Amino acid sequence: MFIRGGKRLNRVLDSFFKLTERKTTVRTEFLAALTTFVTVSYIILVNPVILAEAGIPKEAALAATIFGIVITTLIMGLWANLPIVIGPGMGLNAFFTYTVVLKQGLSWETALGAVFISGFFFFLLSVFGISEKVVRAIPKTLKASITAGIGLFIAFIGLKNGGIVVADEATVVALGDMSNTGTLLAVAGIVLTAVLMALDVKGGIIISILAISAASMILGFSPAPSGFGDILSLQIPSIEPTWLALDLKAALGYGILSIIFSFTIVELFDTLATLIGLTKKANLTDENGNVPNANRALTTGALGTMISGLLGSTAMNTYVENATGIAAGAKTGLKAVFAALLFLLTLLFAPLIQFIPSVATAPALIIIGAFMLTELMEVDFQDLTELIPAFLALIMMPLTFSIAEGVAFGFISYTLIKLFTGRAKELHWLMYIISAAFIVNFFLTG
Repeated sequence: MFIRGGKRLNRVLDSFFKLTERKTTVRTEFLAALTTFVTVSYIILVNPVILAEAGIPKEAALAATIFGIVITTLIMGLWANLPIVIGPGMGLNAFFTYTVVLKQGLSWETALGAVFISGFFFFLLSVFGISEKVVRAIPKTLKASITAGIGLFIAFIGLKNGGIVVADEATVVALGDMSNTGTLLAVAGIVLTAVLMALDVKGGIIISILAISAASMILGFSPAPSGFGDILSLQIPSIEPTWLALDLKAALGYGILSIIFSFTIVELFDTLATLIGLTKKANLTDENGNVPNANRALTTGALGTMISGLLGSTAMNTYVENATGIAAGAKTGLKAVFAALLFLLTLLFAPLIQFIPSVATAPALIIIGAFMLTELMEVDFQDLTELIPAFLALIMMPLTFSIAEGVAFGFISYTLIKLFTGRAKELHWLMYIISAAFIVNFFLTG
């Protein structure tokens, strides 16, 4: 009976996810899901810590993070049938906390409103097929430099959180106290994470976070759980403090055009670019390089951001770490479904988040930032009309502590330099509109 039931289930899964057609199996999809989960699960520890700095209750941020990943990844698997895990974006969460809330002075409820509105714009662009056209209008130099700039920004935050870089009145920033226990733990975490990643150890980032957290507790730098009950809980963390807490009216009334625009643009080209790269790696694209169910996948990303705003987390994007699961053989949405279920199980370990110190997550931010710098290989360093805008976008993000302002400098400088050097034909007409919008926003915000 069980054998017949198992065979029937396999036939249903095969028919729904097209396993045979895509030359994969249930076992392969599960193992690939497990591989991706181990690789990307660090996000459930890092994201709540970053959002908590914006004032969001950490437990609610954890629940919002997990539920957002589970719901959106299930949609991706069941509707778009792609082996993609989608969740809160690294860089987008930093933008949410450090630019929108801490620098611009918005409440986290207003910032959640901005997240939802950006998701709605992304949704409209996807539904009407405009998404790909907008992404194609943005030159590859800006796409690469913005991604790398976000990496530099994330790394800077990691260095700050680890106490490696500190504020200084005379020089703006300076080296922190390298004899401090927390700083030494952060440095050890950087080395450990880098070594594990270089050795291709699956889950290297989360292993490092847990190891440094344990060392921090042993050394007395951070509190330790008093018993097993502090780590494992059968009680799901409450999402009530953030559920529907977004303030749409305040977000619209504040006039945060550049903030919403930056959220939308980063979500859009990051999701599409990652999607193209991953499906190509999985041999799922056709002879023209088209992604199967591309519009469904983009729409899923937009819906995910809207859902995330309602839950109490930041904008969503497609994780590049999906490449580990694809390398393990994943080719269908069944992998995404399995991964979503694995993330759902992490709710049982929700209390663990309160024992993770910032010095343990700081190395993850630094290493992830380093990975994102590889995008600079797409920039033509011999062409000054490409190099200078790329440099401005890259450097202005950490120096202004704002992803939005870095993006603005990149777009405006690229458009003006191309225009005044007689190379206007290289500009898509949308570049003029986007650049003008950023200039107007600069004047409106003083």
